[in-house]
Amino acid sequence: MIKNVHGNTVDRLGEAIVAGHYAVGGSIPSEPVLCKELGVSRTVVREAVKSLIAKGLMTTGPKVGARVLPEDHWNWFDPDVIIWQSKAGLTPAFLRDLQDLRRVVEPAALRLAAERATAQDIAEIELAYAGMKHAVEEGGDYVTHDLHFHQGLLRACGNRMLVQMSKALGALLRTSFEISIRRKDGPLNSLPLHREVLDAVIAHNPDRAEKAIQQLIDGAHNDIEKVLASHRRLPSLSKPSSLLKIS
Repeated sequence: MIKNVHGNTVDRLGEAIVAGHYAVGGSIPSEPVLCKELGVSRTVVREAVKSLIAKGLMTTGPKVGARVLPEDHWNWFDPDVIIWQSKAGLTPAFLRDLQDLRRVVEPAALRLAAERATAQDIAEIELAYAGMKHAVEEGGDYVTHDLHFHQGLLRACGNRMLVQMSKALGALLRTSFEISIRRKDGPLNSLPLHREVLDAVIAHNPDRAEKAIQQLIDGAHNDIEKVLASHRRLPSLSKPSSLLKIS
């Protein structure tokens, strides 16, 4: 998606903060300096700063100007923050936090989905699964279909808060999926597990659904730990989703 001047300015400042170019507790350059460096107006800079304050990266105050906040203030459910962290470099701590979050949220969510999923919910998840299967067999964008699969499951819970969380979790989940796809036969091996998750929801069997999603999460955890142990370069979320290629 092409961003406007405001979006690009937010990105440039956000990336600089997350990458550590501005020290925590330190101030960012003044408006005139930023205008010159970024080639934008004061209005654009001010609006960008407001956006970064809303994302928890900065704060402002009388006589102290705009200052960078510590990481524990950042909104880690904001897709922009996740992408900026990816560009700066994903860390083992970040990836393990993600796995902990999945273990807490998804099994409980799958129990609700198995109880409440409508025919339309199931049809949408089936469509996402078909896209995953096609990508494995014929090549294509596996990660995007995988995201749609998991987001469809969260929507099937019929809980408005979880529906909102499904949007916020998108960038976080993609981090895990982009790593798993780099494991040899990762998508091929996980496809039957996704089918089991879907079948459990179709059968309206909460226990089976919870067990199936836990197996998927455990598999993703193992993939991430193996990639971390190999010291291979981690994927960048600034790039389009990886495409599976048929060998």
